[in-house]
Amino acid sequence: MTTVRKGQAPAKLNRDEFRLVFSRNFFDPAYEAVGKELAAVEEVAWQAYVNSHKAPLTVKAGPGFADPDYDLSVEWKAARDRLLDAERRQKDPATRSRILLINGSARNDGSCPGEISKTWRLVKMCEELLTGEGIDVDVLDLSRLTSDYDRHIHPCKGCVSTAMPLCHWPCSCYPNHSLHQVNDWMSEIYEQWVSAHGVIIFTPTYWYQSPSVLKLMIDRLVCADGGNPDPSSTHGKEAGEAKAMEADWDYPKHLAGRVYGVVVHGDVAGIESTRRSLSDWLDWMGLVDAGPTALLDRYVGYYESYADSHDTLDNDTAFQQEVKNAARTVAAAVADVRSGKLLQADRKLTNPRPK
Repeated sequence: MTTVRKGQAPAKLNRDEFRLVFSRNFFDPAYEAVGKELAAVEEVAWQAYVNSHKAPLTVKAGPGFADPDYDLSVEWKAARDRLLDAERRQKDPATRSRILLINGSARNDGSCPGEISKTWRLVKMCEELLTGEGIDVDVLDLSRLTSDYDRHIHPCKGCVSTAMPLCHWPCSCYPNHSLHQVNDWMSEIYEQWVSAHGVIIFTPTYWYQSPSVLKLMIDRLVCADGGNPDPSSTHGKEAGEAKAMEADWDYPKHLAGRVYGVVVHGDVAGIESTRRSLSDWLDWMGLVDAGPTALLDRYVGYYESYADSHDTLDNDTAFQQEVKNAARTVAAAVADVRSGKLLQADRKLTNPRPK
């Protein structure tokens, strides 16, 4: 069997180091009034940390799993059951078409910038348009990571690079209660992606790249492309078992067949490379592009003032119509896919290089 390489992880914090890190959560002097209570909570947190209580509440996997006696996290099991229900609804031809609109900008007026983003405005334009056409619309506003209390998309831990079966669908890396890696938003986000018949990503460019809030979600969707829906088969995160399974792994594409569009805007550079990288990523996962009209990149106020950029968007009615046309194109493609008029030409082919 392939060797599992070890030796990178740092040692656990000692008791004094843990107290220092824990106390940073309660810097406000207002917490001094409950100092004794916090000390008791700190001791419980220390015991959870030192004893690695990642998933303190578990349930037996039960029928349908490789190891029915394996103890699954109740939180993971609940997330998995929601995805199965969402998939059934998504595949039901009697349901209305559903499109997920994703705001990839980190800016909103509830955090430091003090103003809404242009991206958000584009999302709301398309939400109004699609709702008016009788389509169910979900809006995922990733800027809430910068403005909501204790909301997180924790970073991908790279399980897939050890072995694909170690990357579970949905992700089982979080929550990790022993490390206080909790309140992970991805559990809800997975359900929104699974529920959708179409997805449109709206994003600005930050330094030639996707904003970090969007990239966090992208990385955590790696489990949708080849992820293992049965953590009992690897007994959680047993790397050796996952490596042994990979030779025969079939890399299931859990979101394949959904339609997508991409709208990228910027003010100086990077729009084409960002649009292309997003399209390449979605293609890789087996989603269906709605056509050139739905893959849009444009500058808003090229080398012009940031302060006046909302006014510039107001005046760029052609761009506004292009964005709306992108949404209309995705909606039409969703209807064609659901009716069988639009089929993926490669849907029945076997990939000779699965990855």
